[in-house]
Amino acid sequence: MTDAPDHPDRSTSALSHLGGLVGRHPRTVVLIWLLAVVASFAGATGAFGNQSLFERLQSGDPSVAGENLQGRDQLVAAGRSATSTHLLQVTDADAAAPATVAAVKAAASAISGIDGVASVAAPQLGPAGLDSPQAKTLLPTSGDGFAAVVTFDPGLEGDARDRAQAQVDQQLDALVAAIPGAHGTTGGLADLIHAITSQVEKDLRAGEGIALPISFLVMVLVFGGFVAAGMPIIGAIASIAGALASLLGFSHVIDLDATVVNVVTVLGLGLCIDYGLLTVSRFREELRSRVQGRPASEITQEEVLAAIVRTVDSAGRTVVFSGLTVAISLGGLLVFEASILKAIGSAGLSVVLVAMLVALTLVPALCVLGARRLLKRGTEQAPEEGVFSRLATRVFRHPLLVIVAVLAVLGTLAAPAFDLRLTSSGKELLPVSAPQREFFTTLEARYPGLAGPDVQVVATATPEQAQAYAAALPVVGGTRLTGRVEAVSDRLSVIAIDTPGGPLDDGARDAVTALRADRPDFPTKVIGQASGLRDFTDSLRERAPYAFALVALATLVLLFLMTGSVVIPVKALLMNVVSLGASLGIVVWVFQQEHLQGLLGFDSVGGIESTIPMLVLAFGFGLSMDYEVFLLSRIVELHERGADNDHAVIAGLQRSGRIITSAAILVVIVFSGFVAGQLLIIKETGVGLAVAVLLDATLVRMLLVPATMALLGDWNWWAPARLKRWHARFGITE
Repeated sequence: MTDAPDHPDRSTSALSHLGGLVGRHPRTVVLIWLLAVVASFAGATGAFGNQSLFERLQSGDPSVAGENLQGRDQLVAAGRSATSTHLLQVTDADAAAPATVAAVKAAASAISGIDGVASVAAPQLGPAGLDSPQAKTLLPTSGDGFAAVVTFDPGLEGDARDRAQAQVDQQLDALVAAIPGAHGTTGGLADLIHAITSQVEKDLRAGEGIALPISFLVMVLVFGGFVAAGMPIIGAIASIAGALASLLGFSHVIDLDATVVNVVTVLGLGLCIDYGLLTVSRFREELRSRVQGRPASEITQEEVLAAIVRTVDSAGRTVVFSGLTVAISLGGLLVFEASILKAIGSAGLSVVLVAMLVALTLVPALCVLGARRLLKRGTEQAPEEGVFSRLATRVFRHPLLVIVAVLAVLGTLAAPAFDLRLTSSGKELLPVSAPQREFFTTLEARYPGLAGPDVQVVATATPEQAQAYAAALPVVGGTRLTGRVEAVSDRLSVIAIDTPGGPLDDGARDAVTALRADRPDFPTKVIGQASGLRDFTDSLRERAPYAFALVALATLVLLFLMTGSVVIPVKALLMNVVSLGASLGIVVWVFQQEHLQGLLGFDSVGGIESTIPMLVLAFGFGLSMDYEVFLLSRIVELHERGADNDHAVIAGLQRSGRIITSAAILVVIVFSGFVAGQLLIIKETGVGLAVAVLLDATLVRMLLVPATMALLGDWNWWAPARLKRWHARFGITE
């Protein structure tokens, strides 16, 4: 049985015109893409003399316009900026030795003369030397050595800050060298941010270095040849270039967190492989149906052109529908207040557009140029019966049993998600062996006063009022909080509060709750990691219903336009909710409940990074609907030609099953490549999305979808009469 004779005349559709244009000028299309890819990579890496994308990235706690950010802004306005300090830790040195004192004073004098340096602090520089009160925080709690702090002017940024820090580091290195047997390490918040952004670039290269070669080998097995396998990979490379270029553009408009690059790039890579696989497979199918078993050498250019026109029209509509569903899911991120989610949503939308353009133009052009080689191993028709039709037939015999079994498995996997605990790591994003993580770990252990308090209260009050407030802090966990008061100005003070367990432990979180509930007569802002996390989660909780409603409504409308049914879209949404719940449950089981740490190479922080649930839900929903569209497009196509429900589902699964399975394997490989990275948040994203795709392409697409469609029968295609008439007029069908 062949498809070609049954196709309605769609020669006037916009996608058919696009397919004809690409088919007549394939070399021009490829040349344009080649120039665009080279320019994109050059721009993203700074080859044009511009700042590279990776130089423009930022890192920090996910923030919203809540109390934590307001309090921090107050301190910055008063000249207090955490990124304006640079620290030195010295070990194997006697802080009181004359040689040490002389070396410190000489270095301090030289550093003070560097443009941009506001002050230098070391225990030897106080009026009474090591006995000064100011020296206490600069001496270790145990062992020998000392610390020094260089503070830069608050407004010092960019290249000027880099030049000043380079000169400071030279003097600090000279200081350590002047002390016999001493060792020193330097660091600070700016260095930590640089370490994280640098690790992003390394993880991106490592992930692509793993994903692309393995994906190519898998596609060679799927397609049975290097030419067909290479086309989606070439498209994926173009997608990466387009993603980096779009991110560079967005970096001039919005602040881009370092993790955005990996997350968005891997989405573009996965989508391009999916769409490339679909397009190449459909082209081979269309060409085979026209050649009717003749040798590949006898294929005419007219047949190639007709095949690519039909491919772009049919597979292209699937790509457009799929791209729109992914765009809808990413659009939901724009509803949230957090800048990192807005950045991922905005940049992700542009990457989806790039992936669609690649699938609609570049991959078809490559198909036209390699048409005869694509069918070199034979032009016979693919079988109408196979492993997927047999699987669907078995599912149709016991649909209720399959539904119950699959839902039981997914429910069990989802159970850990009810224990979800959000966190917002800093240095913990880096591996334990990373120099900057080691620096801050040592700083917290030996110089707790320099590491910063777990919670702070910014009080718009006189020092006397702040002292009275600090003396009467609330009781948390049976113990009254204690605070140290530091006057920033006559009308602004900071109360520093330490809690057992660190800045994100339950003690710090409970302290934030108590301090916000028990306010003094003057204005206060509670700040710190726990406070920022509280603001972030509150904002998520407030905006989530609107985001979910927007995504659900848009998806229902889009799938209705595609299918003419109100049952299929609702069913698709419900199945995705269960599938994504299972994916999130596995992420919690692995990363929060401390399983597979050795295998995956991470150290659990006892929680999930605060942005991960929304990323897994948004990206996972988009990719799940991606495969839903792949499957439904074939089922709807057959149903509209007169096939009954059972035949349409069984034949549709047979025709799309290999593509969905192959695409899922390749996307899992892509995400697994990024699990090999070092950043914790990238590992969590990779595992979450790899599991989401794996569960969706197997349990959901291969079992749950046919089982529910078998159980509902013709009710799958039900819609109210008025909507049926509306669909007949406006629906997007064959």
